[in-house]
Amino acid sequence: MAVLEQLTSQKAIDLESKYGAHNYHPLPVVLSKGEGVYVWDVEGKKYYDFLSAYSAVNQGHCHPKIVDAMVNQAKTLSLTSRAFYNDMLGKYEKYATELFSFDKLLPMNTGAEAVETALKICRKWAYEVKGIPENEAQIIVCENNFHGRTTTIISFSNDPVARKNFGPFTNGFIKIEYDNLKALEDALEANANIAGFLVEPIQGEAGVYVPTDGYLAAAKALCVKYNVLFIADEVQTGIARTGRLLATCGNCTCQTKNCEGTPETKADILILGKALSGGAYPVSAVLANDAIMNVIQPGNHGSTYGGNPIAAAVAIAALEVVKEEDLAENAFQLGEIFRAELSKFATENELVKSVRGRGLLNAVLINDTEESSTAWDICMKLRDNGLLAKPTHGNIIRFAPPLVMTEAELRDCISIIKTTISEFKK
Repeated sequence: MAVLEQLTSQKAIDLESKYGAHNYHPLPVVLSKGEGVYVWDVEGKKYYDFLSAYSAVNQGHCHPKIVDAMVNQAKTLSLTSRAFYNDMLGKYEKYATELFSFDKLLPMNTGAEAVETALKICRKWAYEVKGIPENEAQIIVCENNFHGRTTTIISFSNDPVARKNFGPFTNGFIKIEYDNLKALEDALEANANIAGFLVEPIQGEAGVYVPTDGYLAAAKALCVKYNVLFIADEVQTGIARTGRLLATCGNCTCQTKNCEGTPETKADILILGKALSGGAYPVSAVLANDAIMNVIQPGNHGSTYGGNPIAAAVAIAALEVVKEEDLAENAFQLGEIFRAELSKFATENELVKSVRGRGLLNAVLINDTEESSTAWDICMKLRDNGLLAKPTHGNIIRFAPPLVMTEAELRDCISIIKTTISEFKK
């Protein structure tokens, strides 16, 4: 078979099934092209993308500024490893640290790598700065979290599919209920060896669970009180997705109209990925101030590809697009419309139990059991009607389009969603 041979959808699916590991269960649609908020399958059918590669494509598919930055840098210098300096990494680090108001950035490639990096930084800070006895540091995490699928990360997951037959697991983590301040303070009071609290500002994979107003600020205050690092995993919620540059936005320079811009929720360690590159290239980062980041010294941590010139050029362009096109504000405004329209629809259709989210990270809870196929069946019909979304946890459908979407496009999509769900009976 020639590499450039045009495949049918079924042929492409058959090839993956035969030659690829079966570690995903994709919606049966085979995509071959993307532009802005749209994708096309191999037969040429056009769809609205309402997943955005799990919020990696906030700037839209194949954004010309990001693609040009990647192509131009690839033609000049692609990789040196960190054995040498390159002329792009420092520019990227300066741009990003000034944008997010941190002293230092440690570059990595994927979200899971960035989470692992943050855990290592937190532990080293605990031993060398806080004074916790070596190998006794504990990090508090939340139930139903999703931070990736490395061995360490699944050690503190409670997803049986992610954990089953992958042990033995890594120690050093305490799980508490999400959005429960008493549980957090009880854990902090009970153990003097707590180094950090790792939290998603919104639990995306768990079904777009939005915490109670004030939860993040109060959690940060407790971390300050007990000298514990507040670690925000913004791999999915960052880069304008929730209507602010960061869901934990504090003292950043995004200048978003709806952003409070107060330091009460600013992370001590910030984890970014996905849309940090606009979906064009694997780029992730951990940001912190000198008092924390300076515990990392040569040989402590690294990555051959982390901070490579292409990644640096792409990340700068991706962040510039967010500012230049006011994507945080657009996400905020369109998110308000989406939730208002679908919440009204929920009062008219008993199959929609509730609608929740922030900005353009939203979910519709289907009034059926997690074991039912209803949400999957709805997504299949949405596909047939020209819109791509995916269920999570059985009965929840996540809706997260690229942030470059217009109001007219959004309202067209709302119409498709309403019409599609109305075809189903409770």
